[in-house]
Amino acid sequence: MTPQDFWRNAKVGVIGGGSWGTVLANSISRNCREVRVWLRDEDSVRAINSTRMNTHYLPGLTLADKIHAYSSMERVFEGGLNAVIWALPSAACRERARVVAKLFGGDEIVLHATKGIEPGTLKRISEVLTEELPCQRIGVISGPNLADEVARGDPAATVVASRFSEVCEVGQILLSGERFRVYPARDVIGVEWAGTLKNVLAIASGALDAMKLGWNARAMLITLGLAEMVRLGVFLGAQESTFLGLAGMGDLLATCSSPLSRNYRVGFRLAQGDPLEKVLSELGSTAEGVRTTQSIWAFASQQKISMPITQGVHRLLVGDISAHDILYDLMAHG
Repeated sequence: MTPQDFWRNAKVGVIGGGSWGTVLANSISRNCREVRVWLRDEDSVRAINSTRMNTHYLPGLTLADKIHAYSSMERVFEGGLNAVIWALPSAACRERARVVAKLFGGDEIVLHATKGIEPGTLKRISEVLTEELPCQRIGVISGPNLADEVARGDPAATVVASRFSEVCEVGQILLSGERFRVYPARDVIGVEWAGTLKNVLAIASGALDAMKLGWNARAMLITLGLAEMVRLGVFLGAQESTFLGLAGMGDLLATCSSPLSRNYRVGFRLAQGDPLEKVLSELGSTAEGVRTTQSIWAFASQQKISMPITQGVHRLLVGDISAHDILYDLMAHG
């Protein structure tokens, strides 16, 4: 039996039914026997199972019949799973992993799709899951993957990174489609930090666009922002080349250029003068960059790593200075 034959008969769980979790579930359903999605909201579970749509996040996407939604984690794991896709916000990962750990057999392959870090500790999500779950074969999915575009079937690509080659192979088998390419990687640290840090720069990019500052300013932001990503990433053990690939520059370009990005929308609204609390309450989903900027800036300051754009985004989020004044400071002092 080939690996493809095995996974065509496999059961896969998706923990988290937000936009990206829903898109991943639909993509995976093409390449396995059954997909079980866990959502906290019972109304969303009933809607998915009865209408084949997750109308709260992706009202235009019709879900495959192979997908079944549950609000009970025990039902998701009933009879065992071959692989688990972890698609929860970073702040919820450790607590949820502790609760669900007893349901794992230990031999499942786990791929997380969370572009963030644990608040306060700066631990990557693969580190959190390794500490809390009985599984060793863990990897990360990351790249320029705006959920709405992938849901429409627009061409896209992603990276699956793990220190286990088998995890990368399974990620390619489960996720690959006619319009979705999957590339393997070994630099887990770089892929996870690239996905985290680009969210901070997406907030800055949204603010720039709200001020109508043009392509020169965007190019400056992306170029100098990428340098910040590399400085911190390499300090933390990442490979510099990772930031020049899909998981780094690719994701940065997509997220900093599209209003589909939640972090971009946060920066755009803040630069227009809306208070952060209002922006987040009306966003309807998690903007990881808001949660991680403070932790990243505090760490960079402590370690004396130059990250002036990250500092500016932090000041914008706490509301002690306007976007225009932040830009003035950056231009005047570098």
